[in-house]
Amino acid sequence: MKKALPATSSVPWPAVAAALLAVYIFWGGTYLAMKFAVRTVPPFFLAGTRFCLAGAMVYAWDALRGAPAPRPVHLKNASIIGGIMLLCGNGSLVWAEQFVPSGSAAVIYAMVPVWVALLAWLWQGEKRPGWLVFVGLALGLLGISLLIEKSGAGLPRESGLWTGYAVLVLGSVFWAVGALYSRVAELPPSPMISIGVQMLAGGLLCLLVGLMTGEWKALDFASVSARSVLSMGYLVFFGSIIGYSAYIWLLKVADPILVTTNNYVNPVVAIFAGAMLGGERITPQIVTASSVIIFSVIIVSMANRKKPAVALKRPVSGTVCCSTDGLTKRR
Repeated sequence: MKKALPATSSVPWPAVAAALLAVYIFWGGTYLAMKFAVRTVPPFFLAGTRFCLAGAMVYAWDALRGAPAPRPVHLKNASIIGGIMLLCGNGSLVWAEQFVPSGSAAVIYAMVPVWVALLAWLWQGEKRPGWLVFVGLALGLLGISLLIEKSGAGLPRESGLWTGYAVLVLGSVFWAVGALYSRVAELPPSPMISIGVQMLAGGLLCLLVGLMTGEWKALDFASVSARSVLSMGYLVFFGSIIGYSAYIWLLKVADPILVTTNNYVNPVVAIFAGAMLGGERITPQIVTASSVIIFSVIIVSMANRKKPAVALKRPVSGTVCCSTDGLTKRR
């Protein structure tokens, strides 16, 4: 029996619009916030602190409201997802933003739905994607190559710019892997408890990597700027708590097609935020490359919506990416 889409008639449209705007603005702004924060805070220490704080708050809030405690299998699976998506995926993003403009980083991460569609076929045995998905993949790779060729960042070739782009692409693939694993993993029945565990596990792993790479020795609290502290606060409260809560609520009450428009809007918000507040240049080539990549995501989204629903091995409860049509989200 086909599952009915959530009805929005019983939910006031101003509430839906406000939640959607929060997802657009707050998640789009996380890229610039990470760029500001990482200037005086080491990347893995930044990511680890952010997710540990947010995860603890989210978990405590839902636990105090009576949500059941996760079982060992829930803890294991949620920790694996947190490690893949938040350490390998988001950790790569934060590290790369030391070198890459925040707007460009957001555009490259918009490719995640393309990797999801491709890996669902290659890894999880779903039906071979249609030609539209491969067209979207080709356009996305073309857009990335245009973005890398001349990003407008003004950095010399021998700098970390090129390594940063490569790490971004790899991180977006990791995010897709974690999103797909979350579709078949047994997770806590409470989405917020699940997200809390994922954040805590991913945050602790980020802190461990920071410790192993010497970030703790290099960290000088006296040199941490007020802008970095405020940016970290933004990431914790607006990006990780308010943004996720609004997204999960929208998935319950609104049409998923409407909700997943954030995949196209967030990169645009990030580009303009970087230009207006971060001093990043918007060149014609960046506009062209970004348009090509976002168009590729729209094509893949259209192709996925034409596919029949595929039954999952286990019911999905809560996950960091909380997706309904293969389009995932990271902030």
